[in-house]
Amino acid sequence: MLKPFLVVFSSIIVICEKELSVLTEGQIERFFSVLNETTEIVQKQKDQSYFDSLIEVLDTVQSNDVNALDLTDENAKKVSRIYSKFDRDKYDSETLRKAIQMAILKAIRVDRIQANYQITPDTIANIVGYIISGIFNGQKRLSMLDPAMGTGNLLTAIYNQLDKSIHVKPSISGIENDDAMFELAAGSFDIQHIHAELFHEDAIQNVLAPVVDIAVSDLPVGYYPIDENTKGFNTRSNDGHSYVHHLLIEFAMDHVKKGGYGFFLVPSQIFKTSEAKQLLKWMQGNVYLQALLNLPTELFQNKASQKAIMILQNSGGNAKQASPIMLGEFPSFKDQPAFQRFLTEIDDWQKKDLLQ
Repeated sequence: MLKPFLVVFSSIIVICEKELSVLTEGQIERFFSVLNETTEIVQKQKDQSYFDSLIEVLDTVQSNDVNALDLTDENAKKVSRIYSKFDRDKYDSETLRKAIQMAILKAIRVDRIQANYQITPDTIANIVGYIISGIFNGQKRLSMLDPAMGTGNLLTAIYNQLDKSIHVKPSISGIENDDAMFELAAGSFDIQHIHAELFHEDAIQNVLAPVVDIAVSDLPVGYYPIDENTKGFNTRSNDGHSYVHHLLIEFAMDHVKKGGYGFFLVPSQIFKTSEAKQLLKWMQGNVYLQALLNLPTELFQNKASQKAIMILQNSGGNAKQASPIMLGEFPSFKDQPAFQRFLTEIDDWQKKDLLQ
């Protein structure tokens, strides 16, 4: 008699999860609608970018401070009606994040924003969060730093995932030099009720950031333009400009505890460039390369733009070189059986090799 009961009970769980999913999707769409409608009103009246208008909306939607938008009486009444539809207490952080992400994606499309404003897709953020959850499962406290946080989407996605999967709310620090992205990140953290220490600075210029358990970043790729600022870096180029992603990796790992980890989205060909020699030289004796996992090629326009998840571990503490280093490429998301098998391989590697 017990078996049929379990089947029925499992069916109820599946039905409930589907209903919750539908409810969540509805909430995401409703909050996006609030953001989008108000942003378009602000954008039209002030004749400014969608992105800048979205920043103003995020700053005021939670407090319902319509006056701060400095709108005409007619537009203020419209926004007041829209804001009245939003009750922050009825939304969880992840739902709000996804709605904000939709609004940022629209800003990128409408404003034709440059590539470095692109946000990390949830599919990739979820993989990084999954790997971090496996390594740090059982920890009571964690701290996390992103030296190039952009709009904060990757940080908040992983924060929400760790909160749900291993029941830890990490203390968060983020660094961003771009004015608009910093303001949007600050608004996103605030409305999600995620306390964070944010630095509106250039990470290469010796920011006094905290030392943390985890560094994580979808690193900008290219050359850092001010050679004077790179003099204290071992990964700087001996001739001309240095790769900014190399500098940020060094900075981040300098702010990770002994035995702590760095999870970086990097070009899959990172060790095949002429500048790789300096990076590898710095790595020896400072960090262990524990894994380099290419992301599915379908996510990128071409092979040259393909990225990988690079896992580094600081020396010291109980850290040691995993044997073997985890190397490979994620199967297509469309091939779910193969994708799940690869995740199982990562799980096994963590338990048998990395964490032993």
